[in-house]
This record gives sequence, C-alpha cells and structure tokens, in this order.
Amino acid sequence: MARSDAAEKLRGDARYVGDMVVPRMLHGKVLRSPYAHARIVSIDRSAADAMPGVVAILTGADLLDIDPYFGHAIKDRPIVAIDVVRFAGEPVAAVAATDEATAEAAARAIVVEYDELPIVGTIEEALAPGATLVHDQPLRPGAFHGLGTLAERDGNICYRYTIDRGDVDAVFAAADIVVEDDYVFPGVYQYAMETHSVVAQVDSDGITIWATCQHPFLVRAEIAALFDVPLGRVRVIVPYLGGGFGSKSYTKMEPITVALARKAGRPVRIVNRVDESMVTTRRHNMTARVRTAATSDGCLLARDVKAWFDTGAYADNGPRVTATGGDAAPGPYRWSAIRVDAACVYTNTAPSGSYRAFGASHLQWAGELQVDEVARRAGIDSIEIRRRNLLRPGELVRPGGKPLDADLVGDLEKVAEALGWSGEKDPDTGRGVSVGLLAAGAHPVSSAVVRMEADGGAVVLVGSTEVGQGQRTAFAQIAGEVLAMPAERITCQGTDTRFTPYDRSTGASRSTTLAGLAVQRAADAIRVDLLDIAATVWPGDPGAIELRDGAAWHGDESRTYPELIAKRFGLSGGQLIGEGGVHPEGTGSYAEGPVFWEVCIGAAEVHVDRETGQVIVHRTATVADVGRAINPQLVERQDEGATMQGIGNAMFEEMVYVDGQLLNDNLLEYRIPTIEDLPMHSSCVIVENEDGPGPFGAKGCGEGALAGIIGAIATAVADAGVPMTELPFTPERVWRRIQELKEEPS
Repeated sequence: MARSDAAEKLRGDARYVGDMVVPRMLHGKVLRSPYAHARIVSIDRSAADAMPGVVAILTGADLLDIDPYFGHAIKDRPIVAIDVVRFAGEPVAAVAATDEATAEAAARAIVVEYDELPIVGTIEEALAPGATLVHDQPLRPGAFHGLGTLAERDGNICYRYTIDRGDVDAVFAAADIVVEDDYVFPGVYQYAMETHSVVAQVDSDGITIWATCQHPFLVRAEIAALFDVPLGRVRVIVPYLGGGFGSKSYTKMEPITVALARKAGRPVRIVNRVDESMVTTRRHNMTARVRTAATSDGCLLARDVKAWFDTGAYADNGPRVTATGGDAAPGPYRWSAIRVDAACVYTNTAPSGSYRAFGASHLQWAGELQVDEVARRAGIDSIEIRRRNLLRPGELVRPGGKPLDADLVGDLEKVAEALGWSGEKDPDTGRGVSVGLLAAGAHPVSSAVVRMEADGGAVVLVGSTEVGQGQRTAFAQIAGEVLAMPAERITCQGTDTRFTPYDRSTGASRSTTLAGLAVQRAADAIRVDLLDIAATVWPGDPGAIELRDGAAWHGDESRTYPELIAKRFGLSGGQLIGEGGVHPEGTGSYAEGPVFWEVCIGAAEVHVDRETGQVIVHRTATVADVGRAINPQLVERQDEGATMQGIGNAMFEEMVYVDGQLLNDNLLEYRIPTIEDLPMHSSCVIVENEDGPGPFGAKGCGEGALAGIIGAIATAVADAGVPMTELPFTPERVWRRIQELKEEPS
C-alpha cells in the first residue's frame, strides 16, 4: 500500500504548526543567554516595552504565582531562567508582538546585566573534585521518568545506572586476552527539517496548544501541572511533524509559549530558528572506559564498562538515555560476568535528550571494536566469533529484564551475505559488522478507537504522532486486515488530546508495536459486532459466516457493511465503535522491560585513503528484524533513513563546544549527510519471524540500523588497519591516527 499521506505532502497541502494562524495571534521571540553560567543581576525591558506593536514581555518575575519548573524525569528546568542561567542559549525573556520583526527587535532591546560564574563545560570538568555545581538543590523527580526510585544527586551526577553480575575482577585476572580502551562519542544535533514550533492560546476554556511534539499526552500533563489547570482543560493538537528523531520528545518549547500567551492574553506562535533548536535539545556526548576479557580461543568472558553521559544543564531525558546506554554496554553476548556503571552528568551546555537509537548508538560501536580485537588476537573471523558468543532466543540479556526475543545469529548471517562478506577486498578496504540490542517500547500504555461509519468506511483515532515514519498508513493497514476491507477506506488523523484516546508517546520504536496493537484490538471489537449483526441475518449457522472484501458472507449470499449497519440501527445512519488498549502486565517500569529488544545490526565496507585520512563508505547492509512487516516499503525507508543518520554520526556530525559555547550552530558549519554521502550500494534485509509483541507478531524498527551502521563503519575502518576510538571519523582525525600508528612499535 502506498503512503496515505504521500499525495497530500507532495501537493504541499499538508499543514504543519508553522502554517497555523489563530485569530488575534501574536508572534513570539525568545531572548537567550550569551553566557554558559551567570547570575542575572538585572533585566531592563523599558526600551522594548516602549516599542509600538509589543504586547507582552515575559521574564522570571512573571512566574511567581506558579511552580515554574518542569521536566518529565527531573523537575529542574525553569520556563525562563530564574536568577541564574546555566547554558548559553537558555531563555531569559520572551516577547510577544504583532509581527515577527517587532518581536525580534524588542527581544534585542532588552538589556540584561549578568555576573559570570565558573563554568563546567565538559564531563571531565563536571566530575573534577570541587567542581562547580550546575544545580545545588535536591532533585525533584518528574512524573514520567519510569525508572523506579531516583537516588539523590551526587555532585554533578543526577542519575546512575548500574549492572553487576558475576565476579568481574576474578574473570579479568584469569583471562588470556584483555582488551581495554577509552572512547569518545560527540554531541549531535537531531536535525529535522521542521524546527520546534508551538502556537498557544490561553482563555477561559483553558489552554490549547498546537505543537510539534512526539508526546502530546505527556506534554498535556506537564502543562496542566505547571499552570495548575485541570488535565481536561488542556488540549494539545498535533498536525504533521517535519521530522523528530527524538528532538521533539517530551516537553520543549510549550511552557514558554503558554506562559507568554497567558501574559499577553492573546494566542502566541513561537517558531525556533535552527540555531535555537540546536540549544533546545541535542544528543548526549559521552566518554567511556570499556574492557573485555576472553579466552585465547575467542570465548568472551566478561565486560566492564564505565560511561559518562553529558546531559547538559538540565536532565531532560538523560536518565533514560543513561539507562538504555547501560543496557547496551555489554552487548548481546553470553558473559560470565558484567559490570556497568553509567552516569548522567550535568554540565553548562545545552540540555541533551532523546535521539534515534540513543544508548545503543553511544556504546555499541565501542564494544564491537573490542569483540573484533579479540577475534584478531584469537585468529578468528569476525562473523565466527559472534556466531559462537551471541545470545540465543530466550537467554537473559540483563538481570530482571525480558529475555532475548530475536534470532541474532540468523540476522548476522543474513547481513553478512547481503554485504558480500566473503568476497575479495581491494587494498585499504575494510569490512565490518556490528551487533547490538536496544531496549525498545518505553512504557507500554496505548489506546485506540476505531469507528465504522454508516457507509462502511472507518476512522482510526489513536494518539501516536506521525513524524514521517508512515504510521497513519500502517494503522490503516492493521485495521483493514482485521476488518477484511481495503485500507484505503480507513482514515487516520493527527492527535487532538480532547478527542483522541491516550497514548504514552511516539518514540522508542513503539508506535506500530503498541499503538498498533491497540488499533488491532479496537478493530477486533468492530469485527465481533459485524459478525453479531450478520448472525441475525443468517441465524442458523453463525460459524459459517466470514468477513471479506468489506462484506459478511454466508455461502454465496452477502451483506455489505453499510447494509449490516443499517440493519442494526434501522436507518442509513449510526456507527460501530470499537475500543482497544494496551497496558503493562507488571508496573511497566524500565527494570521489568523492555517491551521488546530491538535488533541493531549493520554491516559496512569502507575505503581509507591513507594520504588524506578520508573514509569512503562503499556499501552498507542492515537487518530490519520486525517480526512481521506491516508495510515492507515503510520498513525499508526507515532503515535507509537510519543508515543515512548513522553515516552522519560516524563520519562528520559533531557539535563543537568551547567553554560552554556552541561554535557551529548553523547548517554551514554543522554538516549533515546529503545524497552524495550515501554509499553506492545499500540494502535492507527484512526478517519476519513473527516473534514480536505487536499486531500479527510485529515489532518496531527504524532505530536499530542507526546504531548498527555506526558500529559497522567503526569495525570496518579498524579492519582497514585504522582502529579509531573517537567519533566522528573526520579526515583529520583519521589521518592523525594513521600517523600515530606509524610511530607505534609493530
């Protein structure tokens, strides 16, 4: 089935938040701090107040009637800075004016006097003895961290995730092979074509928001709590999103827009520039110390990991990123002992949050480099060492968590074949594979309503956000399969929390798996209704009735769905409504999860130019282990997008911070992948073992390939003779490593 939204988007008819115009709407602009850490001495807004067209100016002084701090994991972030700024780019004030230019000019006319404070701009500075504290107050847990009891802050460490199984020290002491190194993963911007955009309206009916958000129901809850408004009087409407990749997860620009609209008494729209979105959220940079122990014949024994994730000035989704990274750190192997200590660290940089395949992307490449190094020392092929050591279905991935629900060895062999693993290689060419797992699904709560109209068409109401992944198409297909009718006769609209049933969020590859399961169950309820009505038409033998082609059949006789609905209601009207839901079997906490383990497998072939350090990716292959592909084309497009982002993360994407200042906050100096960066050959292998928890055995996809490709490029470059420990692999960094290797004893 073709995408249901394709024609609308190709014609330019699809509407985004930036297209929204509300009667009496004002334009909002944000004044941001130029300093990474400073005390606010005074704010002089007199010049801005005097400008014609300025309607309202928001500062921290306007928030004295509410608790102005938010954060789904830790409530540490003020709507605008209060007394102290903690990163360069933090909102200090916001202006609402009758036009965008006036709002911009007025924001620039506000004079803020700062008293600079010491900066902890890096993980090392934040962890140093006596380091300046980014926050000095006790942690206040947010409502949706889902990580059990949060411990007290430890200096600048706001969260810690650990795994400790077996006697790690004893295993390392007796091991034949020990590989150890330090690894660096950079901060990365989750570039999406559409920046963060919000329209907010506050009136006697409550608060209405049109927002680019992936988690509308969680945003609704945070807005209700912030502004002390009943949940049912906060309405979040989400049209199409022009990409998200995690950047629009949880609450971002919604509180400041609502606060400004509240003060203005009129609707306000704020649309970020790219540089503003780059300081709204980003991917965590990370440093890690990784050790691997093995026997001389390549039997993996133990892994020991310490990792530090830079969450910036506010926690955002840092605790969950850290936990997921900790889960990914050992890799999916049969270890005798594991020790993981992952810490989430505050620094005076922009807040870090979710980004496609977080956690696995951070640490999988490092662990896989060490697996390959063990293989080299043991004289074993890279495929063979993984074949011998990978977990099998049903084996434990981590203590207390769900056992492995995928055939990793089978997936590995498929991706190797797709890459042409056993073929001849040209000089300075390397091939690599990478295998990992990603804890997917988030908290398993979704619900859906399917409504069949009197004409036999159907509408799916589900609160999961269409960010470009094609879920509206997939939901229509799921309902169509259950109802035995063409998916083209089923429509699925965007989220409006006033009418759409609750869904926890869009992310963690959960939409098709969990929201899709809710849609399947809702459609099942209508299917039962249709069969019940049909049984009144052919009362003698209900077991002989079947649904197909949009009708109920009994032998050669049939009744269309409109005819059945008319029989139920006695007129050409009425409707059938089905509800479906998904909820956790236990508490739904991260410790009991995940919903499923998303497979992160990639393979790559690269060429390294030893004179320039340039790495060219010739060929890639990924595995989409999806259980059941609801729409194979969408699955392939997901893996292609993830491959492209994986190439960007591995080869050139890097946010450069010096003393807390982001130096490359534009798309000229921060390079994202283009079509020219794609390999000449790229393939996606779809694996359908029907072993997922979603509809028809499906499970999510679209993130694993990103982590898999980063690891595959890293192991391929090492296979070409240049083992790298710091991403991205820029020509300069690779060239310098080549020079270092020339100096090392052979």
